[in-house]
Amino acid sequence: MLPRRAFYLFTLAAFFAPASRAAQSHVQASLVATSTSIQPSQPFTVALHLVHEPHWHTYWLNAGTGYATSIAWTLPDGFKAGTIQWPVPIVLHDSSGAITGNGYEGDAFLPVEITPPATLKPGDTVTLRAHADWLMCSEVCVPGKADVTLTLPVSADPPQPSEWAAKLAAQPMPHPPVGWNISAARSGKNLRLRLLPVDDAPRELNAPHFFADDGFIEYDQPQTVLRANGGYEFVLPIAESADAKTARLTGVLATGNPLAGLRIDVPLTATIPDAQASIANAQPQAAAGSGLPGTLVLAFFGGLILNLMPCVFPVLGIKILGFVQHAGSERRKVVAHGLVFALGVLLSFWALAGALAALRASGQQLGWGFQLQSPGFVFTLAALMLVFALNLSGVFEFGLSATSVGGSLQTKSGLSGTFFSGVLATIVATPCSAPFLAPALGAALALPTVQSFIVFTAIALGLSTPYLLLSLFPAAVKFLPRPGAWMETFKQFMAFPLYATVAALIWVLSGQINENSQLTALFGLTVIAMAAWLYGRWHAPGAKPARARFGLLGGAALLVLGGWLGWPQAPAPTDITWEPWSAERVTQLRADHRIIYVDFTARWCATCQANKKLVFHDAAVLKTFHDKKIATLRADWTNADPRITAELARFGRSAVPFDLLYLPGESEPKTLPELLTPGIVLKALDEKD
Repeated sequence: MLPRRAFYLFTLAAFFAPASRAAQSHVQASLVATSTSIQPSQPFTVALHLVHEPHWHTYWLNAGTGYATSIAWTLPDGFKAGTIQWPVPIVLHDSSGAITGNGYEGDAFLPVEITPPATLKPGDTVTLRAHADWLMCSEVCVPGKADVTLTLPVSADPPQPSEWAAKLAAQPMPHPPVGWNISAARSGKNLRLRLLPVDDAPRELNAPHFFADDGFIEYDQPQTVLRANGGYEFVLPIAESADAKTARLTGVLATGNPLAGLRIDVPLTATIPDAQASIANAQPQAAAGSGLPGTLVLAFFGGLILNLMPCVFPVLGIKILGFVQHAGSERRKVVAHGLVFALGVLLSFWALAGALAALRASGQQLGWGFQLQSPGFVFTLAALMLVFALNLSGVFEFGLSATSVGGSLQTKSGLSGTFFSGVLATIVATPCSAPFLAPALGAALALPTVQSFIVFTAIALGLSTPYLLLSLFPAAVKFLPRPGAWMETFKQFMAFPLYATVAALIWVLSGQINENSQLTALFGLTVIAMAAWLYGRWHAPGAKPARARFGLLGGAALLVLGGWLGWPQAPAPTDITWEPWSAERVTQLRADHRIIYVDFTARWCATCQANKKLVFHDAAVLKTFHDKKIATLRADWTNADPRITAELARFGRSAVPFDLLYLPGESEPKTLPELLTPGIVLKALDEKD
């Protein structure tokens, strides 16, 4: 799920590009088995192993707002794969503490039972292949994917447990609710779930929480837990989108400390049996939402406010000029232009709603804003917003051919030009986000298709209302502010919201790429800004042809250079993932006889950044670290940290950069020079004292 703050901020930017995959994964995936071999026709268990970076999570069968992890198998002939056996989930929260869904953190195993054919021959080997897709979220949400394989020998001997068997066995899986009588019934907007011990002896459930398989229960609303005759009664809010024909309650009742789960699968009845055990007047009402009428109000005002957004301002000016030109014409003609413009806006928003409905109907798991999942797209959008902001600030001016597109369509094509101006207004409005609009769009994504179309219609009407009013009352044009110096002031003032948008997009990008790529992205945007300055400085109106050509070609060259420099790079399989340094982690890794590389660094240290760029982008270094499975720890001293300060002092250092290399069997680490090269690092790894 996208965190609400980021979701609201970037909702409309999602129109700009199709979904694509993230350049950096914060979840590592592999395929493991519980046994060291397989036997003909004997089912065995494999699992998708997901290792989450701290503060990142993926989603359960019923994700809540994101989407569940999926596995697509490519198996040898005769093999059959079952469905994912979902472990007990946990409730996921964002940094504000709000519930964002149901899923997993840390190490998670998603088991699947595989059945081989009877024709397997002992002595052969079998390779299982699968493609996994997941959504990983922290402060931002990024889709992830991986192609995983597992090769196992075929044996006639009984299977032996693998190194993973104990870890999979320790993972909490839902189990049958032995010892409980369970019943469930609807009660208004809530559902009452009761668990009573079969022997009437009190039983304890530690911090219970119910997870519905099918979304029948609201995932993010409070659940009331009450004691009843030695058992429990849960008051659960029914989801507004729940199917009224649902006949059974299915899901997992999770308990904490330690995490465990009961598999719940019971029929829904009109009343709970055993009236004497019921708890009267104990049900809280589900949180009331504003409903569709409230959503439509937000949608309309959101569309209306879009007219004040800087990316709509050029079209707004063009259309106002058009109304001024038509002020002396027949009233019917002016009204016709206003209606046709509104029709262009309306049909454009319907096209967007239809595309969304088609994707949802085809099974796509989409959320508004997932188009921002691609680091390349986020960087491109930030660059475009930066260039537009620089234009508003007066660094350069668009040519007359660019600013008059809408006007030429109108004046040359009559009503058809007005129609396409409405389409143009929709296109340029989509990257903007208005305060009332984002929640309305978010609600539209969760509504049925017909209601979603209604919400998009309200947005379109809000966007086109000023033009409709001016066409119905053309005399109102005279009340518009007269052109003057205020327009340039207003134009420059409107650049600052775009600069803020660029900053917010960089924040999103920082959650998708590594630290080094963040720095190069900022350098790339700086070069792009320089390209805009060079173009504006030498390609100003009235410039001599040679000067104008220099400005155009120089600006284009810098624009390409900035895009190349800042473009987020997809990580290679050998790229290094850094863990936070701690003395305890060093001790743990040394006990495992791992080679450990520790980088003491800080963002304000230019030499540190140069070392990382030079050494850890070198193919030979990356391959060596990958092949030798070297543990990499980063001690980030950007902010004062007394632990890092003490560790530096232990080695007689008081500044960074400082790098240590721990080799198995050696009591003390090697200290590396302040200025590093790939050769220095590789030589240190090869030296044996």
